[in-house]
Amino acid sequence: MAHNDQLLDREFFRGNPTNCARGLIGCRFEWRGCAGVIVETEAYEAEGDEACHTHARPGARRFVDEHEAGTAYVYLNYGVHWLFNLLVKGGARSGFVLFRALEPVAGLARMKSRRKREKEHELCSGPGKLTQALGIDGRLHGTDVLGSEHCRMTAAVGEAEPRACPRIGITKACDRKWRYLRVGSPALSVPPK
Repeated sequence: MAHNDQLLDREFFRGNPTNCARGLIGCRFEWRGCAGVIVETEAYEAEGDEACHTHARPGARRFVDEHEAGTAYVYLNYGVHWLFNLLVKGGARSGFVLFRALEPVAGLARMKSRRKREKEHELCSGPGKLTQALGIDGRLHGTDVLGSEHCRMTAAVGEAEPRACPRIGITKACDRKWRYLRVGSPALSVPPK
């Protein structure tokens, strides 16, 4: 997939979580020299979405109020995997976009070493695998990644329309088609049904 040097700025993350999650498909995400093309995301809304952390966690609601759009929201899922989200706010609805999968394009040796895997499509094919491959953990929580010298996100060129399907790995509000993916990517966490 062709890319340009058009950086995603804060304005990109000032829309609605669903539009942002859809718009990230095909964009390039780079963190500390490792990079990949975003092929799977999920949107979560801060209000009225039982699957969002803000539904049951006052700290998550404070996070939305106190941070700028584009800030990293990183948490440990079931005490095992770090999950990387970016805050989306400033549009009609606030919330988060979870980065679910990347197709690796740079820093492959480091990713393979961290993941103890050789096959490129297995390096970032799930949200916990992605953070492990990129070396992302809880220390990134609350960081304005858009203002970080270690982060770079660039827009896709000529990307096909992403497919929307129900979110996965959750037990509440799972019928919402807020999971977006690049059809046919070998790096998806779970192929669509």
